[in-house]
Amino acid sequence: MKRSYVIRTFGCQMNEHDSERIAGLLEADGMERGDDLADADVVVLNTCCIRENADNKLYGALGNLKTLKESNPGMLIAVAGCLAQKDRDLIRERAGHVDVVFGTHNVSRAADLLTQASEHGPVVEILEAVARDDEEAFPSALPTRREVDHAAWVTVQIGCDNKCAFCIVPAVRGPEISRPFGDLIDEVERLAADGVSEITFLGQNVNSYGRDLALARRGTPANDDEWMCGASWTADRRARPLFADLLRVAGEVDGIHRIRYTSPHPKDMRSDTFAAMAEVEAVCEHLHFPLQSGSDRILAAMHRGYTAERYLERLAEARSAIPGLAVSTDIIVGFPGETDTDFEATLAVAAIAQFDSAFTFIFSPRPGTEAAALESDFVPHDVAVERYERLRLVIERSSIAANRTRVGMIEEITVEGISKKDSSMTTGRTRRNALIHFPTDQPIKVGSYARVEVLEASVNHLKGRLVEKTIPARHRTRIAVAAG
Repeated sequence: MKRSYVIRTFGCQMNEHDSERIAGLLEADGMERGDDLADADVVVLNTCCIRENADNKLYGALGNLKTLKESNPGMLIAVAGCLAQKDRDLIRERAGHVDVVFGTHNVSRAADLLTQASEHGPVVEILEAVARDDEEAFPSALPTRREVDHAAWVTVQIGCDNKCAFCIVPAVRGPEISRPFGDLIDEVERLAADGVSEITFLGQNVNSYGRDLALARRGTPANDDEWMCGASWTADRRARPLFADLLRVAGEVDGIHRIRYTSPHPKDMRSDTFAAMAEVEAVCEHLHFPLQSGSDRILAAMHRGYTAERYLERLAEARSAIPGLAVSTDIIVGFPGETDTDFEATLAVAAIAQFDSAFTFIFSPRPGTEAAALESDFVPHDVAVERYERLRLVIERSSIAANRTRVGMIEEITVEGISKKDSSMTTGRTRRNALIHFPTDQPIKVGSYARVEVLEASVNHLKGRLVEKTIPARHRTRIAVAAG
């Protein structure tokens, strides 16, 4: 019998994509995916250290696994990801039943490290960084077991060069390194050939993609310039981001019907990206545009590199260029030193911006970040909670107002399956990234496209009626596929 594995993922889309890579490696090593932790031969916890209580969630999960391992001594437990990168030996000290700890720079070693642990005992392997030419650092070099068949993540860069005071990512993911332009387009073409119709470009600062490549090659032309930076750049050899070029070329790949991306940084958002979004049919009318704060004083303390006025100018430019654009954001409440005046500025900007949706967070100190050391300036928790609730009401007002503008419209949707809360309803997602629920006489294959008339709107979703099915799903049966 094949050994089984279970992966539990905490964190962002980058963690989710890393988990797909780990799954692909384990299946290439002869394992099969399982659902029950109690019966698994291998359990991998892929961790995040961005959000509050990330370590509590990890050690809570490890505590439950200790009991399971006592009844199944052959079980191997691995901890991967950002928290593993940051805490390394501490994990083994606090949870001695963990067999493998590996970080963000050696995902490619997952299967080998598990084999090593089964033969020789526990192993901790944390790399501080990856070489710029190390192809194994990128998803294209590894087998991938996608969670859904019709959609795929495509990582355009790893690491981050920004120094946001609240963020641990640069410490655990390393400096920004962009993938070759030609490598990305090859991956998109392979995915399309496999039946994928929607791709999401991923990067810690996705819209700065390629700036490092262009900077390194702006001098004497070389034979592989087009492969590294794209054909458009060879005619304009400035040290500039290549993200708009990437959107345009990826949008020409046959079979790719939708392109999304996350997360851009407002300070690096350029007019050419807005133009590409408006002109490339496949690029969806949705922009995730993290604000973080509406106070210039707090933005400066966060090292965000823009002011509230500059943010709103860019937002207005985006909406002017892209008809029907939906905008989501991230906002942190209670950053150290935030005063009532600072928070009122955030409320004001949120009201002006009229976001379609927002991820709002109460500040939590992440060890290793600059903000974590500002204990004397921490905002009392009850004050932060009260501010959070006030902000939530502002966001909900703009969310429902935006959704109500869609009532009566016909939306193109991708079918995501049966609604989790109502089995009589099918769930889809619009190009603007809104969830819509609608009844159907018979199931529609996940990944199919359809047109749905919007009948009702609420804060978090739409309801509608099916008008017609348009494009049938064309993906193949899911298997672990080695790319590259």
